[in-house]
Amino acid sequence: MSRATSGRGRRRAPTRIERAAGRAAALQRPRVLLALVLLLALTSVLLLDGYLRAEVGGDERVRDGAAAGKVPDKVLDGGPILTFRGGTETSVQVPDKTIVLTFDDGPDPTYTPQVLKILADNDVPATFFLVGSMVSRHPGIVRTMVRDGNEVGVHTFTHVDLSYQSAARVNREMAQTQLALAGAAGITTTLFRAPYSSEANAIDDYSWPVYRKLGADGYTSVFVDTDSDDWKKPGVSKIVRWATPKKNKGAVVLFHDAGGDRTQTMKALPRYIEKMKARGYTFTTVSGALEKQRESGRGQDAAGTGTSALQAAHREATGATLWEGRALLGAVAVAEWTVPALSAGLVVVGVAVMGRFGLMLVLARRHHRRRNRRRFTWGPEVTRPVTVVVPAYNESKCIANTLDSLARSTHPIEIIVVDDGSTDGTAELAESLGMPNVRVLRQANAGKPAALNHGVREARYDIVVMMDGDTVFEPDTVRQLVQPFADPGVGAVAGNAKVGNRGTLVGAWQHIEYVMGFNLDRRMYDLLRCMPTIPGAIGAFRREAVLRVGGMSEDTLAEDTDITIALHRAGHRVVYQEHARAWTEAPGSFRQLWSQRYRWSYGTMQALWKHRGSLTDRGPSGRFGRVGLPLVVLFQIVTPVFAPLIDVFTVYSMLFVDLRAALLAWLAVLAVQLVCAAYAFRLDGEKYRCLLMMPLQQFAYRQMMYLVLIHSCVTALTGGRLRWQKLGRTGEVGTPAGAER
Repeated sequence: MSRATSGRGRRRAPTRIERAAGRAAALQRPRVLLALVLLLALTSVLLLDGYLRAEVGGDERVRDGAAAGKVPDKVLDGGPILTFRGGTETSVQVPDKTIVLTFDDGPDPTYTPQVLKILADNDVPATFFLVGSMVSRHPGIVRTMVRDGNEVGVHTFTHVDLSYQSAARVNREMAQTQLALAGAAGITTTLFRAPYSSEANAIDDYSWPVYRKLGADGYTSVFVDTDSDDWKKPGVSKIVRWATPKKNKGAVVLFHDAGGDRTQTMKALPRYIEKMKARGYTFTTVSGALEKQRESGRGQDAAGTGTSALQAAHREATGATLWEGRALLGAVAVAEWTVPALSAGLVVVGVAVMGRFGLMLVLARRHHRRRNRRRFTWGPEVTRPVTVVVPAYNESKCIANTLDSLARSTHPIEIIVVDDGSTDGTAELAESLGMPNVRVLRQANAGKPAALNHGVREARYDIVVMMDGDTVFEPDTVRQLVQPFADPGVGAVAGNAKVGNRGTLVGAWQHIEYVMGFNLDRRMYDLLRCMPTIPGAIGAFRREAVLRVGGMSEDTLAEDTDITIALHRAGHRVVYQEHARAWTEAPGSFRQLWSQRYRWSYGTMQALWKHRGSLTDRGPSGRFGRVGLPLVVLFQIVTPVFAPLIDVFTVYSMLFVDLRAALLAWLAVLAVQLVCAAYAFRLDGEKYRCLLMMPLQQFAYRQMMYLVLIHSCVTALTGGRLRWQKLGRTGEVGTPAGAER
């Protein structure tokens, strides 16, 4: 937020301070939790989407050519259907002249419906080995598949080689796929086909324990007799020929309905079915083949597995399994909708952010060149005395430095210190300094706006400079600040606020923000004649203009933004004077920084809402409403609220998509920001070494500012109220001569 002071904290009644703070904390706690829950939900959605696309947790390793000394010969030489009923492995051959048509890797939204139509048109059933992540994304296709009389089996959830996975991962892959099936079609299945598997004789010592374990869990593993190799895209004729069993043998035949371009498969499948029917083959499912073999009495059943091993594969999903499956599909549906929406939002935010950088650079350069021309002048030099109003609440650690800096002023001033019910002797200390041009006014604690209004009413001169009790001016600051009033159209002037305590990490980060974000912004807004905020640390006003708009309002927590917009609407021009510098004490801890920026953000939203009527006004008020207000909303609320998407998607892409491309994109954005910051530092005459902290600022400080703004938005949307809270002071910002540039 474009504000450059942190000393506005006031409490109504000192006797109620602890109770008020407790109530405020109690009210804000749920909103903080809500903001964190929203952030956690977004992260979960991204992780779920990545997991569904096998970008998160994916494992592309495929085992090839391992030994098979531990695998029984009867399994290696047996049929393509393997059961473990009764704890004994049993292989089953497909009866002669029988085709078990199987499809892997689906469902696919393009090709699987075409396959189902071809099967339905030819009255042919098939067994589909489905990837759980695809099931969860396309549940309607699976419902149609089962309703049409086809059979389904598990092909893992993320299509990984299970021989590389731990027992826990194997269980998870199976269980998640079963939940997806339960949610999609209300069933579970006992059929399983491992990704990258082929014929039974390809089982090795690494995959064999997996099959035994799954067999003990009740799964029937299905291998291949005949592979169409359609994934190689060999041509329609070859697919048909390769999928044809030899010598009238029965076979489990493999096709693919997903995993790539399956156009050739769609053309080959009807020709293949027609060919096999012409040769007298019948088509069935895995369960149908088992039942047919049992009835023929030729199944390898000698170990006493009985007919229970040959029952239908589907089981009705009930109870917790059914509801967990539906919950999974619901979460996936949210992810499927959210991620594309966020991607679109990311593009919009990215364009807005880069557009803002470009606009700031162009307008800031124009502003600097226009205001620093040798012949530039506001008019006749302003030399008449002005009043400096210093509202103070418990500023005993800072007030001496503040008044000492004003005593060095090269411009004639009177100083009014308005003590707002301080309890630390601030008023007494100010009086004890014995400065002849200082008046100390006391009032019961009523808040900063009331203190400023009191000072304005008591001011002797027509120009009033407002500053905070923790701020120090350079000797020439007041003279520079009041020169724009030579132009009778100017009603207020914003000065250049600097961070005085920039020696710490948090101070250095705020220093970068003040120079780049606040002061570069003000140059842009000045040229567009829609300055949204005069900083409380340094600002000057025509006394008459302030009184005409009703003084400093207590309607919002951002009285500086409120009065600035009110002056615009009243037809006064508000400008930025870059050469009038003030040094302020910024928050020294992250906790204090959060508290300060939370109030700024929330107060700015209040001020914008209060002046929303300017959108439809005419004249100067309408100009600000249709130019300034939308820019502030876009650049200070909407864009920052959605800016975290850039960081979230960057991290997501680095971890799960393309590390190199994502890193290059992030570095490119950082380079643009560094260019803007370097130019801002050049305009302000600052040393570049602080910019070394900028990359680290992107990881911590910027994220905190985003969270603060989101927290403020949540508070505003939920109708919360926020009280001022006094920030701790150290008094370390001394006279300007000691401030490091």
